Amino acid sequence: MSFETISVIGLGYIGLPTAAMFASRKKKVIGVDVNQHAVDTINQGKIHIVEPDLDMIVHAAVSEGYLKAVLKPEPADAFLIAVPTPFLPCDEGDVPEPDLSYIKSACEGIAPVLKKGDLVILESTSPVGATEQVAAWLAEARTDLTFPQVTGENADVNVAHCPERVLPGHVVRELVENDRVIGGMSSRCSERSVELYKTFVQGDCVITNARTAEMAKLTENSCRDVQIAFANELSIICDKLDINVWELISLANRHPRINILQPGPGVGGHCIAVDPWFIVSKTPEEAKLIHTARLVNDAKPEWVIDKVKLAVAEFLQANPTKTVKDVTIACYGLAFKPDIDDLRESPALNITKQIAELHSGRVVTVEPNIKALPLSLGNIELLSTESAFECGDVHVMLVDHVEFKALNIDSGIIVDTKGIW
Repeated sequence: MSFETISVIGLGYIGLPTAAMFASRKKKVIGVDVNQHAVDTINQGKIHIVEPDLDMIVHAAVSEGYLKAVLKPEPADAFLIAVPTPFLPCDEGDVPEPDLSYIKSACEGIAPVLKKGDLVILESTSPVGATEQVAAWLAEARTDLTFPQVTGENADVNVAHCPERVLPGHVVRELVENDRVIGGMSSRCSERSVELYKTFVQGDCVITNARTAEMAKLTENSCRDVQIAFANELSIICDKLDINVWELISLANRHPRINILQPGPGVGGHCIAVDPWFIVSKTPEEAKLIHTARLVNDAKPEWVIDKVKLAVAEFLQANPTKTVKDVTIACYGLAFKPDIDDLRESPALNITKQIAELHSGRVVTVEPNIKALPLSLGNIELLSTESAFECGDVHVMLVDHVEFKALNIDSGIIVDTKGIW
Protein backbone atom coordinates (compact mmCIF):
# COMPACT_ATOMS: atom_id res chain seq x y z
CA MET A 1 0.00 0.00 0.00
CA SER A 2 1.42 3.35 -0.99
CA PHE A 3 1.33 6.40 1.27
CA GLU A 4 -0.19 9.34 -0.57
CA THR A 5 -0.70 11.61 2.43
CA ILE A 6 1.67 11.75 5.38
CA SER A 7 1.06 13.63 8.62
CA VAL A 8 3.88 14.72 10.92
CA ILE A 9 2.82 15.63 14.46
CA GLY A 10 5.25 18.16 15.92
CA LEU A 11 7.10 20.59 13.65
CA GLY A 12 10.25 21.19 15.64
CA TYR A 13 13.90 20.35 15.00
CA ILE A 14 13.04 16.81 13.83
CA GLY A 15 9.43 16.99 12.70
CA LEU A 16 9.80 19.87 10.27
CA PRO A 17 12.87 18.49 8.44
CA THR A 18 11.17 15.07 8.24
CA ALA A 19 8.00 16.60 6.84
CA ALA A 20 10.06 18.60 4.35
CA MET A 21 11.93 15.52 3.14
CA PHE A 22 8.70 13.64 2.39
CA ALA A 23 7.29 16.72 0.66
CA SER A 24 10.47 17.05 -1.41
CA ARG A 25 9.63 13.60 -2.84
CA LYS A 26 6.26 14.89 -4.05
CA LYS A 27 4.26 13.41 -1.20
CA LYS A 28 1.37 15.39 0.25
CA VAL A 29 2.42 16.25 3.80
CA ILE A 30 0.30 17.71 6.58
CA GLY A 31 2.37 19.07 9.43
CA VAL A 32 0.65 19.54 12.78
CA ASP A 33 1.81 21.77 15.62
CA VAL A 34 0.19 23.54 18.58
CA ASN A 35 2.37 26.61 18.01
CA GLN A 36 0.42 29.14 15.91
CA HIS A 37 3.61 31.05 15.06
CA ALA A 38 5.29 27.90 13.75
CA VAL A 39 2.23 27.00 11.65
CA ASP A 40 1.95 30.49 10.17
CA THR A 41 5.67 30.72 9.47
CA ILE A 42 5.76 27.38 7.65
CA ASN A 43 2.69 28.21 5.58
CA GLN A 44 4.56 31.31 4.40
CA GLY A 45 7.30 29.02 3.11
CA LYS A 46 9.66 30.01 5.91
CA ILE A 47 11.15 28.19 8.91
CA HIS A 48 11.10 29.02 12.62
CA ILE A 49 14.28 27.12 13.49
CA VAL A 50 17.90 27.29 12.34
CA GLU A 51 19.00 24.36 10.20
CA PRO A 52 21.23 24.64 7.11
CA ASP A 53 19.45 24.10 3.76
CA LEU A 54 16.08 23.44 5.39
CA ASP A 55 14.69 26.86 4.45
CA MET A 56 15.07 26.18 0.72
CA ILE A 57 13.40 22.75 0.95
CA VAL A 58 10.46 24.08 2.98
CA HIS A 59 10.00 27.06 0.67
CA ALA A 60 9.89 24.81 -2.39
CA ALA A 61 7.57 22.27 -0.74
CA VAL A 62 5.08 24.93 0.37
CA SER A 63 5.23 26.82 -2.94
CA GLU A 64 4.56 23.63 -4.91
CA GLY A 65 1.65 22.67 -2.65
CA TYR A 66 3.14 19.54 -1.12
CA LEU A 67 3.49 20.81 2.45
CA LYS A 68 1.05 22.65 4.68
CA ALA A 69 0.92 23.19 8.44
CA VAL A 70 -2.20 23.02 10.58
CA LEU A 71 -3.13 23.17 14.25
CA LYS A 72 -5.37 20.09 14.26
CA PRO A 73 -4.69 16.65 12.71
CA GLU A 74 -6.39 15.76 9.44
CA PRO A 75 -6.86 12.34 7.79
CA ALA A 76 -3.70 10.80 6.32
CA ASP A 77 -2.25 7.41 5.43
CA ALA A 78 0.68 7.59 7.86
CA PHE A 79 1.20 9.57 11.06
CA LEU A 80 4.66 10.28 12.45
CA ILE A 81 4.75 11.52 16.05
CA ALA A 82 7.76 13.77 16.69
CA VAL A 83 6.90 15.63 19.89
CA PRO A 84 9.03 16.33 22.99
CA THR A 85 9.53 13.83 25.81
CA PRO A 86 10.74 15.93 28.76
CA PHE A 87 10.86 15.04 32.47
CA LEU A 88 8.18 15.13 35.09
CA PRO A 89 8.91 17.50 37.99
CA CYS A 90 10.96 15.87 40.73
CA ASP A 91 12.86 16.76 43.88
CA GLU A 92 16.59 17.41 43.71
CA GLY A 93 18.50 14.15 43.87
CA ASP A 94 15.61 12.04 42.63
CA VAL A 95 15.78 10.16 39.33
CA PRO A 96 13.74 12.09 36.72
CA GLU A 97 10.78 10.23 35.22
CA PRO A 98 9.84 10.73 31.54
CA ASP A 99 6.81 12.87 30.75
CA LEU A 100 4.73 11.19 28.03
CA SER A 101 1.95 13.78 28.09
CA TYR A 102 2.98 15.26 24.72
CA ILE A 103 2.87 11.83 23.12
CA LYS A 104 -0.49 11.12 24.72
CA SER A 105 -1.85 14.44 23.42
CA ALA A 106 -0.62 13.55 19.93
CA CYS A 107 -2.43 10.21 20.15
CA GLU A 108 -5.62 11.95 21.29
CA GLY A 109 -5.28 14.31 18.35
CA ILE A 110 -4.88 11.70 15.63
CA ALA A 111 -7.28 9.09 17.04
CA PRO A 112 -10.46 10.69 15.61
CA VAL A 113 -9.05 10.75 12.06
CA LEU A 114 -7.55 7.24 12.02
CA LYS A 115 -8.93 4.74 9.52
CA LYS A 116 -8.29 1.15 8.55
CA GLY A 117 -4.93 0.78 6.77
CA ASP A 118 -3.20 3.67 8.54
CA LEU A 119 0.33 3.52 9.93
CA VAL A 120 1.39 5.28 13.15
CA ILE A 121 5.10 5.69 13.90
CA LEU A 122 6.49 7.08 17.13
CA GLU A 123 9.71 8.98 16.36
CA SER A 124 10.00 10.76 19.71
CA THR A 125 12.84 9.43 21.82
CA SER A 126 10.99 7.42 24.43
CA PRO A 127 11.42 5.06 27.39
CA VAL A 128 11.10 1.35 26.71
CA GLY A 129 7.42 0.44 26.37
CA ALA A 130 6.25 3.80 25.02
CA THR A 131 5.28 2.42 21.60
CA GLU A 132 3.10 -0.19 23.25
CA GLN A 133 1.55 2.62 25.30
CA VAL A 134 0.81 4.56 22.12
CA ALA A 135 -0.99 1.53 20.69
CA ALA A 136 -2.95 1.15 23.94
CA TRP A 137 -4.03 4.82 23.97
CA LEU A 138 -5.15 4.60 20.35
CA ALA A 139 -7.03 1.35 20.93
CA GLU A 140 -8.81 2.88 23.90
CA ALA A 141 -9.87 5.89 21.81
CA ARG A 142 -10.89 3.86 18.73
CA THR A 143 -12.62 0.66 19.81
CA ASP A 144 -13.95 0.28 16.25
CA LEU A 145 -10.42 -0.40 14.93
CA THR A 146 -7.99 -3.23 15.72
CA PHE A 147 -4.36 -2.76 16.75
CA PRO A 148 -1.28 -5.04 16.69
CA GLN A 149 -1.14 -5.69 20.45
CA VAL A 150 -4.31 -7.78 20.01
CA THR A 151 -4.59 -8.81 16.36
CA GLY A 152 -0.91 -8.77 15.34
CA GLU A 153 -0.35 -9.00 11.60
CA ASN A 154 -4.05 -8.50 10.85
CA ALA A 155 -4.41 -5.18 12.70
CA ASP A 156 -6.42 -2.41 11.06
CA VAL A 157 -3.81 0.13 12.18
CA ASN A 158 -0.08 -0.60 12.22
CA VAL A 159 2.17 0.85 14.93
CA ALA A 160 5.98 1.11 15.06
CA HIS A 161 8.88 3.00 16.60
CA CYS A 162 11.63 4.62 14.54
CA PRO A 163 13.86 6.93 16.57
CA GLU A 164 15.48 9.91 14.92
CA ARG A 165 19.28 9.84 15.03
CA VAL A 166 20.47 13.01 13.33
CA LEU A 167 23.01 15.68 14.24
CA PRO A 168 21.74 19.27 14.55
CA GLY A 169 23.35 21.34 11.83
CA HIS A 170 23.44 18.30 9.52
CA VAL A 171 19.85 17.14 9.78
CA VAL A 172 18.90 17.39 6.10
CA ARG A 173 21.84 15.27 4.94
CA GLU A 174 21.66 12.75 7.77
CA LEU A 175 17.91 12.18 7.40
CA VAL A 176 18.68 10.89 3.93
CA GLU A 177 22.00 9.12 4.50
CA ASN A 178 21.74 7.62 7.99
CA ASP A 179 20.53 4.10 8.68
CA ARG A 180 17.18 3.83 10.47
CA VAL A 181 16.26 1.37 13.20
CA ILE A 182 12.62 0.34 12.79
CA GLY A 183 10.78 -1.54 15.50
CA GLY A 184 7.28 -2.59 14.53
CA MET A 185 4.79 -4.20 16.88
CA SER A 186 4.44 -6.90 14.21
CA SER A 187 6.30 -7.88 11.06
CA ARG A 188 3.65 -6.12 8.98
CA CYS A 189 4.14 -2.93 11.01
CA SER A 190 7.89 -3.01 10.35
CA GLU A 191 7.54 -3.78 6.64
CA ARG A 192 5.15 -0.90 6.07
CA SER A 193 7.39 1.46 8.03
CA VAL A 194 10.35 0.53 5.83
CA GLU A 195 8.22 1.20 2.75
CA LEU A 196 7.37 4.65 4.10
CA TYR A 197 10.90 5.69 5.04
CA LYS A 198 12.36 4.44 1.79
CA THR A 199 10.52 7.36 0.20
CA PHE A 200 13.67 9.36 0.94
CA VAL A 201 16.03 7.33 3.17
CA GLN A 202 19.09 6.05 1.32
CA GLY A 203 20.61 4.36 4.37
CA ASP A 204 19.62 0.89 5.52
CA CYS A 205 16.33 0.39 7.34
CA VAL A 206 17.13 -2.26 9.95
CA ILE A 207 14.15 -4.11 11.41
CA THR A 208 13.84 -5.13 15.04
CA ASN A 209 11.04 -5.10 17.63
CA ALA A 210 9.64 -1.92 19.19
CA ARG A 211 11.33 -2.29 22.59
CA THR A 212 14.75 -2.89 21.08
CA ALA A 213 14.32 0.11 18.76
CA GLU A 214 13.43 2.29 21.75
CA MET A 215 16.44 1.02 23.69
CA ALA A 216 18.77 1.46 20.71
CA LYS A 217 18.34 5.24 20.72
CA LEU A 218 18.69 5.42 24.50
CA THR A 219 21.83 3.28 24.30
CA GLU A 220 23.45 5.46 21.63
CA ASN A 221 23.02 8.63 23.68
CA SER A 222 23.87 7.00 27.00
CA CYS A 223 27.12 5.71 25.54
CA ARG A 224 27.95 9.22 24.42
CA ASP A 225 27.05 10.60 27.83
CA VAL A 226 29.39 8.15 29.58
CA GLN A 227 32.22 9.07 27.21
CA ILE A 228 31.69 12.79 27.81
CA ALA A 229 31.57 12.20 31.56
CA PHE A 230 35.01 10.60 31.36
CA ALA A 231 36.36 13.66 29.53
CA ASN A 232 34.69 16.08 31.96
CA GLU A 233 35.98 14.21 34.99
CA LEU A 234 39.43 14.14 33.42
CA SER A 235 39.32 17.93 32.95
CA ILE A 236 38.59 18.42 36.66
CA ILE A 237 41.43 16.08 37.63
CA CYS A 238 43.85 17.83 35.28
CA ASP A 239 42.88 21.24 36.62
CA LYS A 240 43.76 20.09 40.13
CA LEU A 241 47.07 18.63 38.94
CA ASP A 242 47.96 21.69 36.80
CA ILE A 243 47.87 19.73 33.53
CA ASN A 244 46.49 21.01 30.21
CA VAL A 245 43.65 18.56 29.62
CA TRP A 246 43.37 19.31 25.89
CA GLU A 247 47.05 18.58 25.34
CA LEU A 248 46.70 15.44 27.44
CA ILE A 249 43.73 14.18 25.44
CA SER A 250 45.52 14.94 22.17
CA LEU A 251 48.47 12.86 23.31
CA ALA A 252 46.33 9.99 24.61
CA ASN A 253 44.36 9.91 21.36
CA ARG A 254 47.52 9.18 19.43
CA HIS A 255 47.09 5.62 20.68
CA PRO A 256 45.39 3.69 17.83
CA ARG A 257 42.61 2.36 20.08
CA ILE A 258 41.91 5.46 22.19
CA ASN A 259 39.42 8.15 21.22
CA ILE A 260 38.68 10.40 24.20
CA LEU A 261 36.05 13.08 23.57
CA GLN A 262 36.50 16.75 24.40
CA PRO A 263 35.40 18.12 27.80
CA GLY A 264 33.07 21.07 28.15
CA PRO A 265 30.86 22.95 30.61
CA GLY A 266 28.39 20.06 30.88
CA VAL A 267 26.05 18.19 28.56
CA GLY A 268 22.98 19.70 26.92
CA GLY A 269 20.46 19.22 24.18
CA HIS A 270 17.25 17.26 23.94
CA CYS A 271 18.95 13.84 23.72
CA ILE A 272 22.22 13.17 25.53
CA ALA A 273 21.28 15.11 28.67
CA VAL A 274 17.85 13.45 28.79
CA ASP A 275 17.84 9.94 27.35
CA PRO A 276 20.09 8.21 29.91
CA TRP A 277 17.53 9.05 32.61
CA PHE A 278 14.96 6.99 30.69
CA ILE A 279 17.15 3.94 31.26
CA VAL A 280 17.97 4.82 34.88
CA SER A 281 14.32 5.41 35.75
CA LYS A 282 13.36 1.97 34.40
CA THR A 283 16.28 0.04 35.91
CA PRO A 284 17.76 2.12 38.76
CA GLU A 285 19.57 -0.75 40.46
CA GLU A 286 21.25 -1.97 37.29
CA ALA A 287 22.17 1.33 35.55
CA LYS A 288 24.97 2.32 37.93
CA LEU A 289 27.55 3.54 35.41
CA ILE A 290 24.95 5.39 33.31
CA HIS A 291 23.60 7.05 36.47
CA THR A 292 27.07 8.08 37.63
CA ALA A 293 27.88 9.59 34.23
CA ARG A 294 24.72 11.70 34.43
CA LEU A 295 25.73 12.96 37.88
CA VAL A 296 29.25 13.83 36.67
CA ASN A 297 27.96 15.78 33.67
CA ASP A 298 25.21 17.51 35.63
CA ALA A 299 27.77 18.64 38.23
CA LYS A 300 30.17 20.17 35.70
CA PRO A 301 28.32 23.53 35.44
CA GLU A 302 28.79 24.12 39.18
CA TRP A 303 32.50 23.51 38.76
CA VAL A 304 32.58 26.09 35.95
CA ILE A 305 30.74 28.63 38.11
CA ASP A 306 33.30 28.10 40.87
CA LYS A 307 36.06 28.79 38.34
CA VAL A 308 34.31 32.04 37.37
CA LYS A 309 34.14 33.07 41.03
CA LEU A 310 37.89 32.48 41.34
CA ALA A 311 38.47 34.49 38.16
CA VAL A 312 36.53 37.44 39.57
CA ALA A 313 38.57 37.26 42.78
CA GLU A 314 41.77 37.15 40.72
CA PHE A 315 40.67 40.24 38.77
CA LEU A 316 39.88 42.16 41.97
CA GLN A 317 43.21 41.21 43.48
CA ALA A 318 44.95 42.62 40.40
CA ASN A 319 42.73 45.72 40.46
CA PRO A 320 42.44 46.70 44.14
CA THR A 321 40.61 49.99 43.41
CA LYS A 322 37.64 48.14 41.92
CA THR A 323 34.71 46.35 43.56
CA VAL A 324 32.67 43.35 42.46
CA LYS A 325 30.07 45.70 40.96
CA ASP A 326 32.76 47.10 38.65
CA VAL A 327 33.52 43.68 37.14
CA THR A 328 31.90 42.80 33.81
CA ILE A 329 31.60 39.09 33.03
CA ALA A 330 31.24 38.19 29.33
CA CYS A 331 29.82 34.73 28.59
CA TYR A 332 30.38 33.38 25.09
CA GLY A 333 27.74 30.98 23.77
CA LEU A 334 24.31 29.87 24.98
CA ALA A 335 23.45 26.98 22.66
CA PHE A 336 23.98 23.39 23.74
CA LYS A 337 26.54 22.78 20.97
CA PRO A 338 28.50 24.79 18.38
CA ASP A 339 26.97 26.68 15.46
CA ILE A 340 23.26 26.07 16.15
CA ASP A 341 20.49 28.09 17.82
CA ASP A 342 19.12 25.27 20.01
CA LEU A 343 19.14 26.25 23.70
CA ARG A 344 17.34 23.16 25.02
CA GLU A 345 18.92 21.70 28.17
CA SER A 346 21.96 23.88 27.49
CA PRO A 347 24.56 23.99 30.27
CA ALA A 348 25.91 27.25 28.80
CA LEU A 349 22.50 28.88 29.19
CA ASN A 350 22.12 27.69 32.77
CA ILE A 351 25.66 28.71 33.68
CA THR A 352 25.12 32.21 32.29
CA LYS A 353 21.84 32.52 34.17
CA GLN A 354 23.41 31.42 37.46
CA ILE A 355 26.38 33.76 37.01
CA ALA A 356 23.94 36.67 36.58
CA GLU A 357 22.07 35.65 39.71
CA LEU A 358 25.27 35.44 41.76
CA HIS A 359 27.21 38.39 40.35
CA SER A 360 26.29 41.93 41.44
CA GLY A 361 28.11 43.50 38.49
CA ARG A 362 27.34 43.53 34.79
CA VAL A 363 26.87 40.26 32.88
CA VAL A 364 26.78 40.20 29.09
CA THR A 365 26.50 37.32 26.68
CA VAL A 366 27.21 36.55 23.04
CA GLU A 367 25.15 34.06 21.02
CA PRO A 368 25.54 34.72 17.29
CA ASN A 369 22.80 32.24 16.34
CA ILE A 370 19.86 33.98 18.06
CA LYS A 371 18.33 37.44 17.78
CA ALA A 372 16.86 37.79 21.27
CA LEU A 373 17.51 36.28 24.69
CA PRO A 374 14.96 34.05 26.43
CA LEU A 375 13.03 35.85 29.15
CA SER A 376 14.58 33.57 31.77
CA LEU A 377 17.89 35.46 31.42
CA GLY A 378 16.39 38.63 32.87
CA ASN A 379 18.62 41.71 32.58
CA ILE A 380 21.57 40.03 30.87
CA GLU A 381 22.62 41.94 27.75
CA LEU A 382 23.00 40.25 24.37
CA LEU A 383 26.01 41.81 22.65
CA SER A 384 28.08 41.27 19.55
CA THR A 385 31.32 39.35 19.90
CA GLU A 386 33.34 42.54 19.46
CA SER A 387 31.37 44.49 22.06
CA ALA A 388 31.66 41.74 24.66
CA PHE A 389 35.36 41.43 23.90
CA GLU A 390 35.85 45.15 24.57
CA CYS A 391 33.81 45.46 27.78
CA GLY A 392 34.53 42.14 29.47
CA ASP A 393 36.87 41.85 32.44
CA VAL A 394 36.29 38.11 32.85
CA HIS A 395 35.69 36.13 29.64
CA VAL A 396 33.89 32.78 29.97
CA MET A 397 34.07 30.55 26.91
CA LEU A 398 31.10 28.14 27.01
CA VAL A 399 30.39 27.12 23.39
CA ASP A 400 33.01 26.86 20.67
CA HIS A 401 31.06 28.61 17.91
CA VAL A 402 33.11 29.25 14.79
CA GLU A 403 32.87 33.00 15.39
CA PHE A 404 34.80 32.66 18.66
CA LYS A 405 37.69 30.58 17.40
CA ALA A 406 39.34 33.49 15.64
CA LEU A 407 39.23 35.69 18.74
CA ASN A 408 42.52 36.55 20.36
CA ILE A 409 41.66 37.86 23.81
CA ASP A 410 44.69 39.67 25.20
CA SER A 411 43.13 41.42 28.18
CA GLY A 412 41.03 40.35 31.15
CA ILE A 413 40.90 36.91 32.71
CA ILE A 414 39.76 33.85 30.77
CA VAL A 415 37.76 30.84 31.89
CA ASP A 416 37.90 28.55 28.85
CA THR A 417 35.74 25.43 29.11
CA LYS A 418 36.35 24.44 25.47
CA GLY A 419 40.10 24.82 25.08
CA ILE A 420 40.03 27.20 22.09
CA TRP A 421 41.72 30.20 23.74
